[in-house]
Amino acid sequence: MICVRNLTKQFGNFYAVNKVSFDVAAGEIFGFIGPNGAGKTTTIRMLATLLEPDDGTAWIDGLCIRTKQQEVRRKIGYMPDYFGVYEGVTVWEYLDFFARAYRIPVKSRNRIIEDCMALTDFSKLREKLVASLSKGMAQRLCLAKTLLHDPKVLILDEPTSGLDPRARIEFRSLIKELSNMGKTIFISSHILTELSECVTSIGIIEKGEMVVSGSPQEIARKMSSSATLRIMIGIHQGRRLAEAAQILKDLPKVQHVQEKQLGLEIEYQGQAEEVYLVLKPLVMADIPVVSVEQSTQNLENIFMNLTKGGLEE
Repeated sequence: MICVRNLTKQFGNFYAVNKVSFDVAAGEIFGFIGPNGAGKTTTIRMLATLLEPDDGTAWIDGLCIRTKQQEVRRKIGYMPDYFGVYEGVTVWEYLDFFARAYRIPVKSRNRIIEDCMALTDFSKLREKLVASLSKGMAQRLCLAKTLLHDPKVLILDEPTSGLDPRARIEFRSLIKELSNMGKTIFISSHILTELSECVTSIGIIEKGEMVVSGSPQEIARKMSSSATLRIMIGIHQGRRLAEAAQILKDLPKVQHVQEKQLGLEIEYQGQAEEVYLVLKPLVMADIPVVSVEQSTQNLENIFMNLTKGGLEE
């Protein structure tokens, strides 16, 4: 649904985005991750046809952002990181204004506005002044406006910035609901925890360059050929931890054995289906293994391992 190739934007001698390439499949929730100043917003503005790339291009649903701007705009719903609202109007009037701007036919305009208000929980607030809305509700209203023309692709730039924890959770649930409706969602953020539960693929950008893209699971597999196992020993067998640790240290595919309370944490280099080879000598030594847990790479681990940090000079 989104195909980006060598997208580049330069301001003077500074490359805000430098030869960025990635793909987003239809129906995915793509998390665009990077620190402040990494190039996320510049990339998004080019995808939304608000900035002309200096080099490279992108296609949205097969339409080139450089030659088919008007057609692209009909396909996308763009929610910027900062947006203004007309404070002297009601929620209904605000949405009606944008529905007219989208040239939605008169016969279907009221129904579409009602549907968007129902989806974003504004049905009972239609006469409420926009100026009186909380930050979280204002964000929802902007999303409702973004949905009026039923776009296939949603491009959301830091949509939960400044929201309280409850508003972030509610907004994330709404994103999942939109994904279930078949929308392709491109969402940028520098807050990894808010993306970890909903994204199906990610792209990490730093200093204007794409570091990696793909599903979190694929990226985690590429990053490491080893896995961390946590092996718990029976609660009354704590004295045998040292014995178990020595057995594991002698195994060829085990490294960095560390004793924990009533358990061991080891780094294992091998296939997941071969974990039984680690447990077998413990069982043969009559050491009661209560549980085995394999840790997984989360977004924070992946981000910290792949990025270098520091500010662009």
